[in-house]
Amino acid sequence: MTPSGAAPIAIVSAMQEELAAVLALMPDERKVTIAGREFWQGHLHGHDVVAVLARIGKVAAATTAAVLATRFGVGRVVFTGVAGGLGAGVQVGDAVVSSEFLQHDMDAMPLFPRHEVPLYGRSRFPADADLAAALVEAAREAMPKARVHRGLLISGDRFVSTTAEARALQAELPDALAVEMEGAAFAQVCHDFDLPFAAVRTISDRADDAAHGDFLQFIRTVASPSSAAIVDALLRRLPRS
Repeated sequence: MTPSGAAPIAIVSAMQEELAAVLALMPDERKVTIAGREFWQGHLHGHDVVAVLARIGKVAAATTAAVLATRFGVGRVVFTGVAGGLGAGVQVGDAVVSSEFLQHDMDAMPLFPRHEVPLYGRSRFPADADLAAALVEAAREAMPKARVHRGLLISGDRFVSTTAEARALQAELPDALAVEMEGAAFAQVCHDFDLPFAAVRTISDRADDAAHGDFLQFIRTVASPSSAAIVDALLRRLPRS
């Protein structure tokens, strides 16, 4: 913790381009390597910040979340990145802020209902309401021409990139706004550690047959600067405690 007693804020991305844009905002970052990951400690708008590349997928995300909780003692966790749009009206270039998270590939039937996380008695983990609300306002400020949605984000260990897969998810989870590969794992670990967590995702594609398109170019030219702008706006809004 800081001398004032305030816990650091974790800023997490899954792609290197997004993390680089966030690091460019931090004037005094220093690197610490733990569990094969580079954690960058610094300051932004008066906040102690730990920025890290989570890597891709739920296991990598869970490892990163556990290290943030146990080794850095962070007090809040924010994930920025890209996702495939699923919900009606959720289009490329929009932002989706989490209200809750679910693993769409969790299936321990017949022992537990589909999507339910075994021994938790739930399939959905809520985002922190205050942090999510702040992310909505930050996204609206940072992306004034984009629509900002708030709702269910679903995660799984596969890149959803066919129209058939997208339609199957839409039919099974009609309230899902977007699909990605890390958020639900972070939400579960943060639940275990009683850590406020929320995520914002820029929509890079519609998770359909065209999803392979210009994915990396979109990250470099749209998602990366958007992530940095949202983080900048968020940390200007959050109280320093």
